Amino acid sequence: MTIMRRERATLEDYLPGLDKYLADRPLEELEAPGNGSLEVFREVGGPALMVPADLGGKGASLVDAVRIQRAVGSRSPSLAVASTMHHFSVASLVELTAVGDGFEWAMLTAIAEQQWLLSSGFAEGRPGQHILSPGMRGTAVEGGLLVNGVKKPCSLTWSMHLMSASVAVTDPDGGPDRLAIVLIPAESEGLERTRFWQSPALTGAESDQVTLTDVLVPEALVFYPEDGDHMDPIQARGFVWFELLVSASYLGAATRLAERVLREHRGSDQDRTDLAVELETAMAALEEVARASETSEDDDDLLARALFARYATERTIERVVMAASAAAGGMAFIGSGEVAYLLAATRALAFHPPSRAAASGPLAAYLAGEPLAL
Repeated sequence: MTIMRRERATLEDYLPGLDKYLADRPLEELEAPGNGSLEVFREVGGPALMVPADLGGKGASLVDAVRIQRAVGSRSPSLAVASTMHHFSVASLVELTAVGDGFEWAMLTAIAEQQWLLSSGFAEGRPGQHILSPGMRGTAVEGGLLVNGVKKPCSLTWSMHLMSASVAVTDPDGGPDRLAIVLIPAESEGLERTRFWQSPALTGAESDQVTLTDVLVPEALVFYPEDGDHMDPIQARGFVWFELLVSASYLGAATRLAERVLREHRGSDQDRTDLAVELETAMAALEEVARASETSEDDDDLLARALFARYATERTIERVVMAASAAAGGMAFIGSGEVAYLLAATRALAFHPPSRAAASGPLAAYLAGEPLAL
């Protein structure tokens, strides 16, 4: 089948054998908790995908990573979502290397060598606060930081080796908080993992709750930018990576449903072609923003373009999954849980921050010439 050929070829180039492993297993198995796909993802080198090649990683470009996430999403939406959170954390470390003290390079090398999985405890937007404001708080103590906070949902809760997070560090003199990125070993004293996710959709992503209570993070795992008082450009660039990768992941899940219609020749020629037109146009938009990220120095422009592409993809997915499920027919819906599952799972893109409603005001102001302030 022509659709997805390029994406699956890219996946095979970087992570040989993963696509076959996923293709050989039923969707319901891959979407269940503890299904084993995260371990296979590690075995084929998935955690090192976006670590620079000179640090021992696979050095995938953002364009290739977008293609890979779509391919993975077409086989297992849960694995695509979980791995997106890991890649987002790695991307933030990569961006931090431009302004950090050098130890970030050692951590990226260790991630590649040990195939560690990183969960993301970065802020995901709370009412009345900046989308990138830290959700964790830290207090400086001898030897590091004491960190407190709750992250829910937190993908990779049970499989993570490290938790990455942005932290607001309290100034003992009463001044403004200092922003930091921390890496927290999963077995740290004071880190508690509990069940949180109740939906049957995307349970394989392990999106449960992580609670930090006076967790000591050693100084070696605390990273500050050079100026010590502002990290938004680093987080914003990482957030561009997140928006593109998560959009591609859900686009892949929608493509799986369309593939069924194409493979079984359901509907008319125009019905099937229309599905491809919608899907490939959305993918082209994601790829174009990914290419622009390699040269753009305007973080506001890049993040705005990423959000435009994400929301366009969201709308595309809504139309495609409805049209594809109708074309597949009632017996396909009745005969297995796959159609219903994909209808539910693909809708979850709308729940990743920032929501379309939350971003509309800031984007409208940006279009009128103001800075982008999500």
